Amino acid sequence: MSTPDTHIAGFEGELLTAGADGYDAARGVWNAMIDRRPALIARCRNAQDVMAAVRHAAAHDLGISIRAGGHNVAGHAVCDGGLTVDLTQMRGVSVDAERRVALVEGGALWGDVDNATQAHGLATPGGLISDTGVAGLTLSGGIGWLRAKHGLSIDNLVAADVVTADGTLVHTSADENPELLWALRGGGGNFGVVTRFEFSLHPAGPEVMFAAPIYAVEDGPGPIRAWRDFMREHDGLIGSLCEFSTAGGEDFPEESWGKRVYTLACVYNGDAAEGEVLMQPLRELGNMVTDFSGRMGYCEVQTLFDTLMPAGDFRCYWKARYLTDLSDEMIDLAMANAQAAPSENSISSLWNFGGATARVPADATAFGDRSFGWMYSLDGVWPDAADDAANIAWARDGWDSAARFGHEGRAYLNFPGHGEDNDALTRAAFGVNYQRLVEIKTKYDPQNRFRFNQNIKPEA
Repeated sequence: MSTPDTHIAGFEGELLTAGADGYDAARGVWNAMIDRRPALIARCRNAQDVMAAVRHAAAHDLGISIRAGGHNVAGHAVCDGGLTVDLTQMRGVSVDAERRVALVEGGALWGDVDNATQAHGLATPGGLISDTGVAGLTLSGGIGWLRAKHGLSIDNLVAADVVTADGTLVHTSADENPELLWALRGGGGNFGVVTRFEFSLHPAGPEVMFAAPIYAVEDGPGPIRAWRDFMREHDGLIGSLCEFSTAGGEDFPEESWGKRVYTLACVYNGDAAEGEVLMQPLRELGNMVTDFSGRMGYCEVQTLFDTLMPAGDFRCYWKARYLTDLSDEMIDLAMANAQAAPSENSISSLWNFGGATARVPADATAFGDRSFGWMYSLDGVWPDAADDAANIAWARDGWDSAARFGHEGRAYLNFPGHGEDNDALTRAAFGVNYQRLVEIKTKYDPQNRFRFNQNIKPEA
């Protein structure tokens, strides 16, 4: 590996090396634990800049990381000693309301997409936090509020422009390089830099019904069990999660501060008035700590969780696994794990699936089998480095203890811990689709240039 120059032929963006103004800010990501130093950061303005940067990396035998939102908990956006392709200047979104499609640049955030599409009364399934990058969330699946009716983000990805490892710009769709589109639908950033996504759009909003009754953990699991049964009946209508957290702040009654609580957070995937009536029983399951339910704008719902995890403020370790079903025993385990969290900033959640997500065949996307009914996630979030070991152990022990309820050992790759389980986790996540992904990886990135991810290694 040679030392990269501070000039790249054909590159018109900004190049940053150690010591340059802006270098430290550009290498910082959302998780405060990540402290990596790329040899070169290429802040790209367009696809041509990306092509030039990738060719430069190949010429100098550099690995390439890809920064869009910088939200991945493992810090895959930045690398030590390689080249970081920075897409943060590429956030354009254009909407064709007649065709119901959105063209989204590779550095866009979900807030960019939501604001542009809602101007036309349309949306595509995105994440739960508006400053999450479109690219990272989408390429490993993309779980959002609209999944009940419209599936995952990848189920709405209809085309993409990708700069592959040799610096070539490749278009992929159902009719052109379809095997690459199949791989992008769940296979992560293994195959190149996506400079533009094309998503299908659906009528949504501008007003939606958000239900969020909050109950105390100390009052027992009754409301969660009722919510589970309710969601089984209505899984094609409601995107939901039961989120465990710690009460605090002016939105909660003072007598609840410091108590563990859980929120039955739900978005009705249809008419707001209809959803308000349908979800009312979830607000009548016992004594509530408080209730954040109400009709509100879709874009507002998409920002409700933003304040939980401000970029760069906390140290984080996340794990998640899919569950075949949600038994009483698993609910009890989730409650016990929530009570044991060493940090009041940590959250853990039970997510419902089914509906449109489950109707996609296992071989239709790289993401694979959809027959799981639920997911369990543990988001360790804390401020002090002295507490790293305790918080990582909490998340990891909780994830391990839920293994007996897991679905074929599969895990959500957007919550990969710090990547320490990389190979085993990736193989388990893709199951029978793994070998097909290896073949596509070998075709498009035979040198494994794009390896700062949940890596799929090419054939030797």
